[in-house]
Parts: sequence; C-alpha cells; structure tokens
Amino acid sequence: MFVDDYSFDAYSQAGFGKLDFMNMSEAQKEEVKSVKLEAPELGFKGWWNYMSNVMSLSPIEPGKKPDGIPEGVLRLGGTFVVSGDTVVYQWSDKVPGDHPNLDTVFQAAKTAAENEEEQYSTPLWAKFFR
Repeated sequence: MFVDDYSFDAYSQAGFGKLDFMNMSEAQKEEVKSVKLEAPELGFKGWWNYMSNVMSLSPIEPGKKPDGIPEGVLRLGGTFVVSGDTVVYQWSDKVPGDHPNLDTVFQAAKTAAENEEEQYSTPLWAKFFR
C-alpha cells in the first residue's frame, strides 16, 4: 500500500512520474503502445457501479472542482517488494493500469521471505563459526 497526500511528494520521492501525453517523446509513445491493458470482465452491474462511483473515488482534493483530468489520475505508480530496509524488486508503471507480471513479484517476495527466514533461523553464535 502506498499513501500520499495531494502534493504527491511521496510519489516524487519514489521516482514515479506523471502521464503527460502532450510532452511525450517518440520513445515513450512507443513504450506506451507496448503496454497491453485489458478491461476487466465486470458485467453490466459491475460497469454501472464503476461508472456511478468513479468520480467519488477519484483522487480529487476535497473542496476543489476538477478542471480536466484529476492530477491523481495522471500519476504513475508502481510495485515494490521490500525486505527490511532493502528494496529487492521495483516496477514503475508506464501508464495508469500498467502492472508487472504477478508471478515475478510473488517470486521476489518469496525469495526475500526465504532469505529473511534463513537469516533469523540461524543462531547468532553459528554466524561466527562458518
């Protein structure tokens, strides 16, 4: 989970950008074309619920009227696997809705958990006599 306020300072600190169609380089446009986004199978009721709730769920600062696409919708996110103080996996979205291969993320998390388990399952005294 990643939480930020409406200044998006944490997003910036994490190195995440913002989608800017007007100032994209040709290389960025080609990269965006490679992203395969698929609409979820929601059915009529699911789409109705989505469409009727989308504005109330959009990241719009309270008390401000949207004038175009909300800033939070244009913000790009990502996926991290963290072990202690170390980022062992990082993915940065190319466009909103882009995401990494989940098997890759789960494998990174599993490997990190196994390494943590191994680190803490070895008695402290045994580390000095390897």
